[in-house]
Amino acid sequence: MKSDIHPEYKKAKVTCACGNTFATRSTIKDIHVEICSECHPFFTGKQKLVDTAGRVEKYRRKYQLNKE
Repeated sequence: MKSDIHPEYKKAKVTCACGNTFATRSTIKDIHVEICSECHPFFTGKQKLVDTAGRVEKYRRKYQLNKE
């Protein structure tokens, strides 16, 4: 490896939208993510719809899939 051309890796704090935090190493000090292993459906076994601007309701109205 050549010296003095690689970025410096520091301890970084990753914060998820669900509130989970964990430490890693990165060139960025603070990292914010929307989904992590604590809230991802693959790891939790639960389906959670992440609704952005009413898209889920719009889809359900369009195809009459109202589950009440």
